Amino acid sequence: MANERRAAGQEPGGQAEGRRASASPRKNKASRDGKGGGRRRPPGDGLRPSAAIVPPQAVAGRALTLVVAIMSFLACITVGAVSVIDEAANAWSGDLVREVTIQIRPAEGVDMQREIDKAIALAEGMPGVGSVRALSDGETRSLLEPWLGGGLDLDTLPVPRLIEVAVDDPDIFPVADLKVAVGREITGGSLDDHSAWTERLASMANAMVIGGIAILALVLWSMALSVIFATRAAMAGNKDVVEVLHFVGAEDTFIAREFQRHFLLLGLRGGIAGGVFACLVFLVLEFAFREGSGIAGADQVDALFGGFSVGLVGYLGVLAIIFIVTVLTAATSRYAVRSHLARLE
Repeated sequence: MANERRAAGQEPGGQAEGRRASASPRKNKASRDGKGGGRRRPPGDGLRPSAAIVPPQAVAGRALTLVVAIMSFLACITVGAVSVIDEAANAWSGDLVREVTIQIRPAEGVDMQREIDKAIALAEGMPGVGSVRALSDGETRSLLEPWLGGGLDLDTLPVPRLIEVAVDDPDIFPVADLKVAVGREITGGSLDDHSAWTERLASMANAMVIGGIAILALVLWSMALSVIFATRAAMAGNKDVVEVLHFVGAEDTFIAREFQRHFLLLGLRGGIAGGVFACLVFLVLEFAFREGSGIAGADQVDALFGGFSVGLVGYLGVLAIIFIVTVLTAATSRYAVRSHLARLE
């Protein structure tokens, strides 16, 4: 009986062991297939992405963004001012070449009115002339009033009489022929074609444009130096990371691209901020001068520039400055990084 109970007791244990033995391969297979109770790695889970080499939000980065914005603002203001002056100079030159003045000086025994009529007829016969008119006595007195006062008697003063000749087509207007004809046929007559003033205006406009380009170059150069210093500071703050990446075989283009991407976005933000603020300044000044008509200062600016208004060229220049600032910051940082990595080798 005891032997039968032991035999009966061993049979369930053997069956259990058999079942455990038969289950073990399935469990091992499930473990190998990744379906077991062990911890499974998610599909595509490799190394965790490392942090950026250059911290995207750093005090130095925000300060450099402010510097780039200020430099962009100054550059945009320079471009806008140069465009206003250049447009005003072109308008002045266009007005001067479209008008000439015949001057008849009084002389003894000369009928002034007859000479004026002869000069008008002579000018009207020239090609390209639109209209000819002699200034009235009242207009002549108005011209002399600021210097000689009111109540002038033109008959008692040797005041030259002026004839305005409006030119419709300067290309076909023979100004040299008219000058010779006036000097030969009109007693005491001479022609003023304003060429001296035109040359002075052209010289002044060219000087202002050259000065504006020089100021713009200095501003951009200062900004490039600031970016170089900021790049070196960023590399110094991440010196260990940069050197480890360099010595383990990371390509210089990879490291430079990280810095270039950071400073590209930084330059874009700073350039847009400076350009938008400059455009707001242009609009505010234009509104202020338009609303301040009648004030001495505003009237003088209006007489000098024909109204303070930045045209399409000025605003296109602002867009160009934003693009140049963005590209310059990225290229400058890339150059600084490549130079630093070249010294490590």
